[in-house]
Amino acid sequence: MKRIALTTSILLFSIIVFAQDRITGLTFATRSEVIAQNGMACTSQPLATQAALDILKSGGNAIDAAIAANAVLGLVEPTGSGMGGDLFAIVWDSKTKKLYGLNASGRSPYDLTLEYFKKHEYEKIPSLGPLPVSVPGCVDGWFELHKKFGKLPMNEVLDPAINYAKNGFPLTELIAYYWGLSAQVLKQFPGFEEIFMPDGKAPKKGEVFKNPYLAKTLELVAKEGRDIFYKGEIAEKIVSYVKEQGGFLSMKDFADHTSEWVEPISTDYRGYDVWELPPNGQGTAVLQMLNILENYDIASMGFGSPEYMHLFIEAKKLAFEDRAKYYSDPDFNKLPIKELISKAYGKQRAGLIDEDRAARSYPAGELEYGNTIYLTTADKDGNMVSLIQSNYRGMGSGMTPGKLGFILQDRGELFALKEGHMNVYVPHKRPFHTIIPAFITKNGEPFISFGLMGGAMQPQGHTQIVCNIIDFGMNLQEAGDAPRIQHSGSSQPTGEVMADGGTVQLESGFSYQTIRDLMSKGHKIEFAKGSYGGYQAILWDSVNKVYYGASESRKDGQAAGY
Repeated sequence: MKRIALTTSILLFSIIVFAQDRITGLTFATRSEVIAQNGMACTSQPLATQAALDILKSGGNAIDAAIAANAVLGLVEPTGSGMGGDLFAIVWDSKTKKLYGLNASGRSPYDLTLEYFKKHEYEKIPSLGPLPVSVPGCVDGWFELHKKFGKLPMNEVLDPAINYAKNGFPLTELIAYYWGLSAQVLKQFPGFEEIFMPDGKAPKKGEVFKNPYLAKTLELVAKEGRDIFYKGEIAEKIVSYVKEQGGFLSMKDFADHTSEWVEPISTDYRGYDVWELPPNGQGTAVLQMLNILENYDIASMGFGSPEYMHLFIEAKKLAFEDRAKYYSDPDFNKLPIKELISKAYGKQRAGLIDEDRAARSYPAGELEYGNTIYLTTADKDGNMVSLIQSNYRGMGSGMTPGKLGFILQDRGELFALKEGHMNVYVPHKRPFHTIIPAFITKNGEPFISFGLMGGAMQPQGHTQIVCNIIDFGMNLQEAGDAPRIQHSGSSQPTGEVMADGGTVQLESGFSYQTIRDLMSKGHKIEFAKGSYGGYQAILWDSVNKVYYGASESRKDGQAAGY
């Protein structure tokens, strides 16, 4: 009897002590992966995820679902997206068994010149107001994707967003937080308060928000097509508003806008092909960082080790110096992308790293050469979409035109004003862009569609996700939940130069011993709240013929399938 009582006590003690331990997976994982056979959608807001699934269930494909989710996100998460921003996508087409890249970013106004900025003594392009506004490319991106790959009529694809805009939706926690921050700054601009601050204040978590103006705009686009946005009354309203605010967008800027289908670029990382889009985006930096890190036995160092973290930070610094010098609109420059992502160049750059000491600065290579949203969808036929879309700086420029229900982006802020710089401001030019979708293939077959939003964190985040999965053996959800590293202070495409080595921000979860070891190598360590990006991913399991989905635990998002 005593032995039974003792055994029972030990069992109860074990339950109490270990009740918080995970049965499976690493301790920092927030949940298991989502697994489904017929389709998957992973977005940063549950209503958008569900809208994508509804489209898939009603006969639409992954492309239709991605457009539908993006349209819903523009309503429910205007703190990171909307019709006034730009879009980039990578599509795996199951019929041709090939990846396709879409650059749907807009260009600067014809009538705004570098001389204007010089005359008015601007040292950099402002963040807000009419001057950083470039042509919004999102809507044209939708129609390009739909024309090439779509299945359902566009009015059905946009219907979920229209219904939510008319009838309202409850605001989620994180979006409400960022909405409140943006509103305090952007309410100074005409039109913003009327649409985004009902009763004179930003809506709170749980409040039901409606946007009837956006509903009408979406209905027009669904009925009339992309030309109503770029050649018709929507363009006219935007141009009129921007000019009233002292800006330069014209009807010609809109009429001449085009998206561009581009060839994705890649590098082989330990047997996996990692794919990004070429500039004017920053995806090249991911491939450069991986080519540097491949020269080291990362797996043996272990996740969270000071040795791995030091190499990662230094690889980032090296890649970002080239990012600052070379990444720009290829229509205006001959870019050495092939050279930048070569294995030989990666090895050469790795040779600059001191494994015991943080560098205060690195030179860009000398080469011979001629808040954002991310979502991913997949369907029963094997099509997969990696899509990212943004206004830049959260809600954008503050320019809220003509009761259309959305805000215009401020991407033009990322131009340099230094003559001779590859990213210098020029009329009708695409600015350097931060938003990047990503994809991984294995032996020519789809493996993972993923992205990690968040400004300069994006290439750093992409690289960490790849290392987490390939080097450290994490599953899809663990790879996103793992604590992240962010280095800031590198030279920038706008002209700023790194001189003191920058600063490393570490998310909670790294040991104090690791932090001390990094400090002993000369790294400046900071702790920052909420700046580590937002991740979504879908993995195709070719053996069991199922999709795995993962969603960012730091956002309000959801991964779901059926």
